[in-house]
Amino acid sequence: MTGAASGRGAGTLLLAGGIVALEFAAAVTSFVASTLLPVVTADLGARDQLALLIAGSTLGLFVALPLAGRTLEVLGAARTLGVAVAVYLGGVVTAATAAHAWVFGLGQFAGGSASGLLAVFGVSTAIRHLDEPLRIRVVAASSAMWILPAMVGPAATLGMEHLVGWRWTLLVPVPFVLIGRLFVVRATRGEQPQATAARPLGRTLLAPIGVAGIVLGTGWWPIAAAGALVAAIGISAIMPRGTGTLARGTPSALASMTLFAVGYFGADSLVTVLLTDTYRATLGQAAIVLSAAPLAWALTSLTVPRFVRGKAKRRFPVIGLAVAAAGVTATAVGAPSFTVALIGWTITGVGVGLAYPALYILSTTPGTSDLDATELAAAVITAEAFGGLLGRAAGGAFSSGTTDLSFTYLVFAAALVLAVYTATRTSTTER
Repeated sequence: MTGAASGRGAGTLLLAGGIVALEFAAAVTSFVASTLLPVVTADLGARDQLALLIAGSTLGLFVALPLAGRTLEVLGAARTLGVAVAVYLGGVVTAATAAHAWVFGLGQFAGGSASGLLAVFGVSTAIRHLDEPLRIRVVAASSAMWILPAMVGPAATLGMEHLVGWRWTLLVPVPFVLIGRLFVVRATRGEQPQATAARPLGRTLLAPIGVAGIVLGTGWWPIAAAGALVAAIGISAIMPRGTGTLARGTPSALASMTLFAVGYFGADSLVTVLLTDTYRATLGQAAIVLSAAPLAWALTSLTVPRFVRGKAKRRFPVIGLAVAAAGVTATAVGAPSFTVALIGWTITGVGVGLAYPALYILSTTPGTSDLDATELAAAVITAEAFGGLLGRAAGGAFSSGTTDLSFTYLVFAAALVLAVYTATRTSTTER
């Protein structure tokens, strides 16, 4: 092997490792933030300002996504990563030293914005530099990065909070972000800025405005509904042409990703409520069921890459999403018992694990849409994030004032069935 080839191989491994490390950091950040939320709320006296505490990171993400392509084009890879990490560190420090809810929210906003930039850069760089088999393995490994945080994250976070307080505990994800950033920088050293497609900036910025309406309008459904409409208009400018009409290829794959996120994350947001209110299970049993799907998702994803080749790449999303829809249905309409819920929700995770890696690759394959690598990265992150936000918002609206969540879960199962249909259109040719 020549020195140049060896260097490219080492760079590829560094890039893959950096992307996986950043995903692990995102998982740790998610579990740390959600676990500490009650403690932060009490310490800041912000029980009537909960939206400020939880909305910041989501709004920051949706502000960063429309701007990521232009930022990369103007600053280039190294400077973009430097700015993202600096903003991230500033956000973490701001949140950790906050004395008021709005300051904490500002820190979370900065962290969400930086995470969006890092995610778009990581995905777009993977599209440009990693071949498809390796990209599938990276997606599968990234899914697996949620296993350890899901299993030990809440308990470890509470233990650290007890020892050093919530402010220092917020800093736990920082080393993982820095390691991921270091790997990616070394792998992309010398990369020139990439020209990106000129998306209509004013229209794309409707996405974060609408998302603000959804998040901050919780409890006032007209505001949330108006926000969803405004966000959809903005997001349609981020997506490739034909996404709304289910054009074949990447547009349909991105539509399927959105519907998958609506169905799965919407159902996931209500698992604990379903178990404790409808099935009369204990909180401990509900926690076991809640962790079953992500664990099954991660473990199943690790077995998929070796089989996803050729035409099978398009079959896995169809089969997996159908299995997930069956699992959500079984969880809601089966016999009301802990065992049935555990089996049904585990089946859901297996289905998602079968579908997700291939669906992610189909959503980020250049050549079947009008987007370049950077815009494809922003589109797939937007599709999953917006679908998950809609699912959680819909779950809250549907379940408000009722203890029978069967209908709500059937709505989420229907979203997954629609995702199955759109996944059949990822081929660019008619059968």
